[in-house]
Amino acid sequence: MNHRPETLASAPLGRESSYPEQYDAGLLYPLDRAANRAPLGIDDAALPFTGEDEWHAFEMSWLNPRGKPIVAVARFTLPAESPKLIESKSWKLYLNSFNQTHFASFDAVGERLVEDLSKAAGAAVKVELLDVDSPELAPQTLPGECLDVLDIAVASYTPSANQLKVGSEWVEETLYSHLLKSNCPVTGQPDWGSVLIRYKGRKIEHESLLRYVIGYRQHQDFHEHCVEHIFTDLMRIAAPDELLVLARYVRRGGLDISPWRATPGMAPPSPLRLARQ
Repeated sequence: MNHRPETLASAPLGRESSYPEQYDAGLLYPLDRAANRAPLGIDDAALPFTGEDEWHAFEMSWLNPRGKPIVAVARFTLPAESPKLIESKSWKLYLNSFNQTHFASFDAVGERLVEDLSKAAGAAVKVELLDVDSPELAPQTLPGECLDVLDIAVASYTPSANQLKVGSEWVEETLYSHLLKSNCPVTGQPDWGSVLIRYKGRKIEHESLLRYVIGYRQHQDFHEHCVEHIFTDLMRIAAPDELLVLARYVRRGGLDISPWRATPGMAPPSPLRLARQ
């Protein structure tokens, strides 16, 4: 059942709307991260992680000075310490407002995107405009060991840290699953994804970790907060010396979202896209 959070009560999202014909930065709808972080015990003033939200926009287009359409794939990177995230439907509407708007150059489009998105997020947003044939967009695979081959019984589809079991053996390993699914808090639509967990510490029982990941199947939250939820649960239960949680969500409405959170000092992951994105 769809539950619309109070923070979205007045948002013009998830409702019938026409697509804009001309550029309009006012379409962006930022949301305070703090409202979702507080129930997890995360203090915005002293974040327990570093990280970014990486977005790809595959429906990026505008008109050049002579009226000829230009297309590109845009990559956006928001820092996890930004006070606000930007709701994806509003982001899509904002990008669509470029479709019939004239811009002098790629640089002019990039500068406009940086200005508007940074203002909405409350922190500097990085923007890259890629050619649609760029090799950077070629699908890749996640590194590590896939948990999905495990033959387990599952009875719960809401996230619970109680599912996690930790042993005494000290390990350093990279695990991933393609069975991540959560639901959009705005529309209730399913959000499909893959999650990678890299850690150094006491061994997390693989079967318990897979059950825990599957537990998000009926959970409603934004992609970014699901990753932060996983990170905080793993830190609380397993207390690893190092931890990286990275999700690659399947594209919806021309946008894919790939948040990652890591303990301070860990190297950021290289950008990559999966076949489902």
